[in-house]
Amino acid sequence: MPKYMAVTIDKVKCTGCETCIDTCPVEALKIENDKATVDPETCIDCATCIDECPEEAITL
Repeated sequence: MPKYMAVTIDKVKCTGCETCIDTCPVEALKIENDKATVDPETCIDCATCIDECPEEAITL
């Protein structure tokens, strides 16, 4: 069970730009099928990706 609450990616809004991947300090995000995905076991709920996403596709 994850220690933290992982972020959620809105697949409709996500453009696969990889900005979130570049900003994630724990490498919890990756691109699959041209969209960002999050590994809930790795995500530490720091919200860095939320602030950096240009499409506002990431939420808690």
